[in-house]
Amino acid sequence: MFGHKHEAGDFEAAAMPHLNDLFRTATRVIGDRSEAEDLVQEAYLQAWKSFHRFEPGTNCRAWLFKILFHVIQHHRRKWYTLRSAKESDEILMETLAYEPPVPEHLSDEDVLAAFEKIPTQYREVVVLADVQEFSYKEVAATLGVPVGTVMSRLSRGRALLRNELGGLAAGYGIDTGEKRTGA
Repeated sequence: MFGHKHEAGDFEAAAMPHLNDLFRTATRVIGDRSEAEDLVQEAYLQAWKSFHRFEPGTNCRAWLFKILFHVIQHHRRKWYTLRSAKESDEILMETLAYEPPVPEHLSDEDVLAAFEKIPTQYREVVVLADVQEFSYKEVAATLGVPVGTVMSRLSRGRALLRNELGGLAAGYGIDTGEKRTGA
């Protein structure tokens, strides 16, 4: 079935060290651990099937992330409708108007909860660029979008995250530096 006897060992050595990074990223992008696990398994299955095309010595991590995001995009096309995209755009336009500062005293859980609220197209770029530290060019290749789109989505994603965190902090009574006017 596969051309070389040693391919299984080669695949394991090259791909398995990145499993946790892919799972964490899929969980953050999808928001559901069980679904993320399924998508990562599908990505690894696709990687295994096409490992004969992988060039040894190149960036296996980036190759795996590209496969994962292809799987995620396929998953989305299957389950999401145009209506949810329109709702995301409406939410984006409402939330981009104000960017509160990010407070310093929020828990990791607070940050993750705020992160889950931003639309997926921005969340995935923030995860790849800010968490996984891929370059704009690598993020663009992974997601199959132009570098300019990556830069735009990263800027918007960060702004949305700042907005979520600022609102969350205000709800906890943390002073965000926002000047309030009112009754």
